[in-house]
Amino acid sequence: MILKSPPGRGPAVKRAWAGAIASPAVEFAPTSLAVLAGQMPSGLRGTLYRNGPARLERGGDRVGHWFDGDGAVLAVQFAGETATGTYRYVRSAGYEVEAEADCLLYRGYGTLPTQGFLKRLKSQLKNPANTSVLALPDRLLALWEGGLPHALDPDTLATLGPDSLESLSGSEPYSAHPKRHPRTGDIFNFGLVAGANATLNVYRSGADGRIQTKHSLDLNGIPLIHDFVLADRYLVFCVPPVRLNALPAVLALQSFSDSLMWQPKRGTQIMVVEADSGEVVAWNQVDPWFQWHFGNGYLNQDGDIVLDVVAYPNFATNQNLKEIATGHIKTSAPSQLWRLRIAPQTAEILERQLLLDRHCEFPIIPAGADPETAPLFLSLHRSEDEGQGELFGAIARLDPATGTLTVADAGTHRYPAEPIYAADADDPQRGWILTVVYDGNTHSSEVWIYDSARLDQPPVCRLGLPEVIPPSFHGTWQPRN
Repeated sequence: MILKSPPGRGPAVKRAWAGAIASPAVEFAPTSLAVLAGQMPSGLRGTLYRNGPARLERGGDRVGHWFDGDGAVLAVQFAGETATGTYRYVRSAGYEVEAEADCLLYRGYGTLPTQGFLKRLKSQLKNPANTSVLALPDRLLALWEGGLPHALDPDTLATLGPDSLESLSGSEPYSAHPKRHPRTGDIFNFGLVAGANATLNVYRSGADGRIQTKHSLDLNGIPLIHDFVLADRYLVFCVPPVRLNALPAVLALQSFSDSLMWQPKRGTQIMVVEADSGEVVAWNQVDPWFQWHFGNGYLNQDGDIVLDVVAYPNFATNQNLKEIATGHIKTSAPSQLWRLRIAPQTAEILERQLLLDRHCEFPIIPAGADPETAPLFLSLHRSEDEGQGELFGAIARLDPATGTLTVADAGTHRYPAEPIYAADADDPQRGWILTVVYDGNTHSSEVWIYDSARLDQPPVCRLGLPEVIPPSFHGTWQPRN
């Protein structure tokens, strides 16, 4: 696997997407959404949830990294011919305290309070609950990988408070990328517990979210792990060569983000874990790469693990994402989409296939699809926007068997969020792709609905949202019969 290194920094040019984060997002109560174009599919019944950083400043102070904005969740409920939208901040304890003080008081991933050194040293880490969502039968969880989930009312989005899933302590994080097993419905996730060397907690829950088993695995140093792979009876963790230089972070001399060091000589460590027992089956060190997200993951007919990874040649992506909070992107950090075939008993990479030599992110496959033939849906740049300091301006469908890439270009100064697949309630063989689009031309946001098999056609429906929704990270679809 050969990864291309990105070019150096370019000039800082303010782009249209910056308007979406220039001011804190405005909440709105349940609102009937107007159809701006097309017609809503009658079989689209359920709720789209999305989560992301919506407030990047307090009292004139701006957060130091995009990852530190206060989370706000959008819910769009579809009921055949009507759609209702709701948008609310997650009222974490840190949110409430900073709202009262009207200033930034907590540490974040890339943020230090502006007060003097002693106050910074004593400041706590804020859980912004801003990364993803997990829909459970009786509640919605707003997720952030450094702490506990926050439970929300799934209809009103009112914050119910931190949720321990009946077994987690306050020092045991629950990460932002849980996976549901397609056969059993069990939910797998992990949490990284810091120490002199980090501990990787691996969790297994029932469909209700209550943790049934927890296994702890020792790691070397304190790495950055954002996502993992569920491949039937195996979990795969790819530990990139990023380690925290703990002392300046603990002493508040640097933020956690600025204390993370790229150490390519460590290589990327592939850990294969047995899902049922939590035991490490195999460990292998390979050439270095960094990743945020994985796509597909399954066992092929030979019993090998197949996984898709959006791989970066280094850690420049962290700087790129930091710069989003400023409204100017100077650092280029292109990725490639790879498919790896791994031997589960040795963690050896048996085969590497470059699926897409184009910067992309947020790969997803339709829930319940045959993983060997499933298409991948992902975000990417418009062809003219590569390396231009833009956010993703298109979504796409990639069919790995044929290499066919079908692109839905949102148009100039329009920025679609991560694509979410929703199965049609009346025809399970048909699906829809939902995305929230910020239009920098009109400073407005919309929900676009595409036929998942025809992304090269215009959206079948566009819905207007009453307020601007800043670019968000992750979402989910909760079907309703």
